Amino acid sequence: MTAHPGRERPSVLAIVLAGGRGRRLDPLTSDRAKPAVPFGGCYRIVDFVLSNLANADFRKIVVLTQYKSHSLDRHISQSWRLSPQLGNYVATVPAQMRRGPHWFSGSADAIFQNLNLIRDEQPDHVLVFGADHIYRMDPRQMLEFHVQTGASATVAGVKVPRRQASSFGIIAAGAGGTVTDFLEKPASPPGLPDDPEHSFASMGNYIFRTDALVDAVSEDAADEGSSHDIGGDIVPRFVASGTARVYDFHGNVIPGVGEREHAYWRDVGTLDAYYEAHMDLVSVHPVFNLYNKDWPILTWHPPMPPAKFVFDEDGGRRGHALDSLVSAGVIVAGGTVRRSVLSSGVRVEAGALVEGSVLLDDVTVGPGAVVMGSIVDKQVDIPAGTRIGVDPDADRRRFTVSDKGIAVLAKRQEVSPA
Repeated sequence: MTAHPGRERPSVLAIVLAGGRGRRLDPLTSDRAKPAVPFGGCYRIVDFVLSNLANADFRKIVVLTQYKSHSLDRHISQSWRLSPQLGNYVATVPAQMRRGPHWFSGSADAIFQNLNLIRDEQPDHVLVFGADHIYRMDPRQMLEFHVQTGASATVAGVKVPRRQASSFGIIAAGAGGTVTDFLEKPASPPGLPDDPEHSFASMGNYIFRTDALVDAVSEDAADEGSSHDIGGDIVPRFVASGTARVYDFHGNVIPGVGEREHAYWRDVGTLDAYYEAHMDLVSVHPVFNLYNKDWPILTWHPPMPPAKFVFDEDGGRRGHALDSLVSAGVIVAGGTVRRSVLSSGVRVEAGALVEGSVLLDDVTVGPGAVVMGSIVDKQVDIPAGTRIGVDPDADRRRFTVSDKGIAVLAKRQEVSPA
């Protein structure tokens, strides 16, 4: 947020909604919550929102968890230990059933069940951010817009082609960014006044004036007809009163981000979107650059040795990787890797080919095996000579296959030689 002489920065509590089950990411979410799904070789999806908040000096953060949260809880406890001496924290908060014997029934109910956290901190404003997206954002700029407009609720919007907009919550806006309607996956999305071929999609990031949020979720909790959803039920309350504004993500400026990456945002809620976001990382000039030191994506890296590439022999026994991200502890022992992302501890044996694929921790690709256009979850041993991503019909008989034909192997899935 821009510094102004004599003006104190508003106090803020950040709430990250990380309880989503992520059914469309199965089998990657069969053993973990969606925000805990690994991404980019050494990160978890939740690291992106937490990095944005921490880089912006918003360091009072609670992460609301629910579905299969052990992996997420462990990751945050290992990776996100901020200094309590400075009053900073990232705290995971499971459903505590403070309002009765039931889990969160929606994102608004998750806030309502944890109003004690807001009352304990007594912030001026509450950031409510999702944990399911890959992007860089400086939330200070969104907060400044929120404060300057005097909005009770501000919704972050990203421009998407109108033909794709029916997959998102859509924000209709008038003069000055006033939200005039909030539509959940409309069949005929409205275009922007100055750009009719694009629509504003909700990024799942909100800022609320604290008193307004507390009142809204309390009233919503008493409404038996509500689905208790932030986007579907809470934001429309502010739209009806004319106190909701849309913040245009395209105006968010991040240090170290070039024109190609500017306003990059990906919802990785499906297997195909997850795969495509990985492919955005591996080009020479990536669409999303993990190497930006001015706005780093933060995480905890396990104490592993460097990656190793061994054998340099004619006849196919040459260990090398091209246009790929290779994490610590990887050994490419005479195999070939192209346009792929390899997580920690992956091993690619002699004569094996990995191309256009995402391999998570401790995957072993046996001698002569072929893995193409695939996602392989942790601790899968692919036997010698196995072919994955080559024959779509054979893949469907053995694995999950996405709408666009990406073969997906579950964690520790047994693979028979083929």
